[in-house]
Amino acid sequence: MKTFYITTAIDYVNGSPHLGHAYEKVLTDVIARFRRLMGDQVYFLTGVDEHGQKVQQTAKKRGIPPQQFCDEVSQEFRAVCARLNISNDDFIRTTEPRHKKVVCDLLQQLFDKGEIYKAEYKGFYSTRQEQFLQDKDRNPDGSWPELFGEVTEITESNYFFKLRSYQDWLVDFLKKNENFVFPRYRQKQVLEFLAEPLNDLCISRPKDRLEWGITLPFDDNFVTYVWFDALVNYYSAVIDKPGLWPADFHVIGKDILVPPHAVYWPIMLKAAGLEPPKSLLAHGWWSINGSKMSKSTGNFVDPIAFADQYGVDALRYFLIREMSVGQDSDFSLQQFLSRYNSELAASCPRRRFPKSPSRICRPCG
Repeated sequence: MKTFYITTAIDYVNGSPHLGHAYEKVLTDVIARFRRLMGDQVYFLTGVDEHGQKVQQTAKKRGIPPQQFCDEVSQEFRAVCARLNISNDDFIRTTEPRHKKVVCDLLQQLFDKGEIYKAEYKGFYSTRQEQFLQDKDRNPDGSWPELFGEVTEITESNYFFKLRSYQDWLVDFLKKNENFVFPRYRQKQVLEFLAEPLNDLCISRPKDRLEWGITLPFDDNFVTYVWFDALVNYYSAVIDKPGLWPADFHVIGKDILVPPHAVYWPIMLKAAGLEPPKSLLAHGWWSINGSKMSKSTGNFVDPIAFADQYGVDALRYFLIREMSVGQDSDFSLQQFLSRYNSELAASCPRRRFPKSPSRICRPCG
């Protein structure tokens, strides 16, 4: 029996699950169920990313330990999987011992090989994205894009991974593996990103600035950087399951394709002597009624509440029916109801169409 290993991205626990999280879970679930029907032995992983500065700050504001905060939000994501009938085989958390051990072993291996070094860094830092920035990240007018939030200039010692030395290898790998990223036009975006020289990747944060993370095995004054922690989950979850690695598909949002999944991850694996994943599937974003999703403005869909009101199968159907994989799409109640009544209810022999278009077919709905 052929094995098929598929993953979602692990969701950051600094906020509650929204429609985008639901879509990624359902999309991955559809692929997993199809492969099972084809006779494959499927292993489906999802989970949560629980370390980082934003988690530490949010927990502090609430006056609770970071682990307690992570436990609460992690349960929300588990609940979404259960309510949407997601058939995942595993749910990994980056605070679990099984994950921490693999991260530490990988870091120590790369440090011993000379792939990680310590240096002083002076530059700009985005707390929201938890990353150092370069001048090329600025807008044409010199300002910082909104997605970076507050940007500050800092100077500190940190550890760096020799990302730059693998740039030529990655370019060659992508050219030889034209279907590595789906849709294929996104692979062209990765190559465009790699047209500029890479900088080595800062993989640590000093504990006097960030304590909530995995301590570096070779220097206990530092914790590891979010991507060198989070990305490893795909491997740490199956290291004790022979025959599953490399993953067949990482299903992710387009916002974390470049550089994390298409640049950092394959290079990290190459440096560690491990095979890269076979493919990355980068899906688009959902807007709500033509506008960006925002919980603060009320432009937000709670997937559990929506499934409770209209039915989980109807929600799953709409998410897959409405969005072409890789493209962006818009969610509106009006469009949902239209699809429901014209495509789902129309095939029901007991259908009784509602007089109002704002309602769904009865009695089945």
